[in-house]
Amino acid sequence: MTGALETGVVVPADERVIDVRDLRMRYGTKDVLDGVGFTARRGEVLALLGPNGAGKTTTIEILEGFRARSSGDVRVLGVDPVRGGEDWRGRIGVVLQSWRDHGKWRVRELLQHLGGYYRPYSTARLTRPSPVDDLLEVVGLTSQAQTRVARLSGGQRRRLDVAIGIVGRPELLFLDEPTTGFDPAARREFHDLVHRLTDVDDATILLTTHDLDEAEKLADRIVILAGGRIIADGSADTLSRQVAGESEIRWTRAGQRFVHSAPDATPFVRELFRQYGEDIAERSLLPCRSARCWDRCSTTRATWAW
Repeated sequence: MTGALETGVVVPADERVIDVRDLRMRYGTKDVLDGVGFTARRGEVLALLGPNGAGKTTTIEILEGFRARSSGDVRVLGVDPVRGGEDWRGRIGVVLQSWRDHGKWRVRELLQHLGGYYRPYSTARLTRPSPVDDLLEVVGLTSQAQTRVARLSGGQRRRLDVAIGIVGRPELLFLDEPTTGFDPAARREFHDLVHRLTDVDDATILLTTHDLDEAEKLADRIVILAGGRIIADGSADTLSRQVAGESEIRWTRAGQRFVHSAPDATPFVRELFRQYGEDIAERSLLPCRSARCWDRCSTTRATWAW
């Protein structure tokens, strides 16, 4: 798997931790993923950003080896996830959207127990698992070491989820919608935690989110997924420059608000009225000069088939 990616972000072959090309996933007659391609390099924090239903979780489950793809080439740590064995899985950490077990365990004993499963996968370069006391300090749970999991607060439980994901010192960590349901304070604390994790073992982190603010705060690079396709790939600054000078069209129809950006608003507005006529209300046209437009417009692009 060599050569440049269609997105324009080129990662040297020897630095690729994730390499995805022409990934497709179909359920019945519905294409959930349609030719997705991107890479992630060693030590990078990559955000897979998109509206709900864009295909983010399906993509990450394929990369984790939990779901078989319909077609395409996928390499994670140099291995096709479909064929990944125990040694390969020992190099990966996964933090799901939520956990609903382990309530009777105490925090320290649970991490000690789970860490034992990774001991056979130590290498000359990387001793597994992480020392539990060091891990508790990294995730900020030292004071809760003897607390039963069921008695943790929501934010503390999410920190434990991350600790479980990194107890095996993964080379690649998946975070799927890591702050869903968090209040603002808990979200800030979690963002601080992710920044600390990037300094541990030079691990790569792939996170999914529908929140552009979160992606901008956490990620070195943002890949935007909408309608099963990658529509943008780059740093937040790069995406800002790409959309600078575009127009932002806002309107309401059937009680729903929509936003779309375009380099030339006239053809878009003309087609909008041709399709929906007098149903269009509260129209406005503004200059679009923020990477934030990619987030809003991705939802629109997935909704409208032009």
